[in-house]
Amino acid sequence: MRNLVRSAVLTAVTAAVTISGTATAATAAVTPATTLETQVVAATNTERAKHGCKKLTISPALTKAARGHSSDQAKHGYFSHTGRNGSTFTQRVKSAGYAPAVGENIAWGYADTTGVMTAWMNSPGHRKNILNCKAIKIGVGVARDAKGTIYWTQEFGG
Repeated sequence: MRNLVRSAVLTAVTAAVTISGTATAATAAVTPATTLETQVVAATNTERAKHGCKKLTISPALTKAARGHSSDQAKHGYFSHTGRNGSTFTQRVKSAGYAPAVGENIAWGYADTTGVMTAWMNSPGHRKNILNCKAIKIGVGVARDAKGTIYWTQEFGG
């Protein structure tokens, strides 16, 4: 597989940050979205443990919000913390039945968990969300667009 150029975009909106990259989706297409989501939760908890933060537990409501946002972006071809309807991550999380939301990380184009986690941990804003010891819950959503490009969302709850 060719090594493609990655571009990073960092947007600070409250505790929300964004990162994007381009990669072929060929290898990721064989890994189910739910497997990737589980891997992200495990990798996030590994990073938190290294820095003295407690393990996050999965929230069905946060997972619903994360999956919904990843799916919407993949289906409609956009990449933003702001939903097509103008919603913020805090509004989407609350609508899914959880409060308070304490952060959101999004990314697109990374073919696997290792790639997206490396990018997030190398980005100050993403790293801050992952290592926020006030967060106690997590939801992860992964969706693919028609070309197989993966959209990743992490929602963190207090």
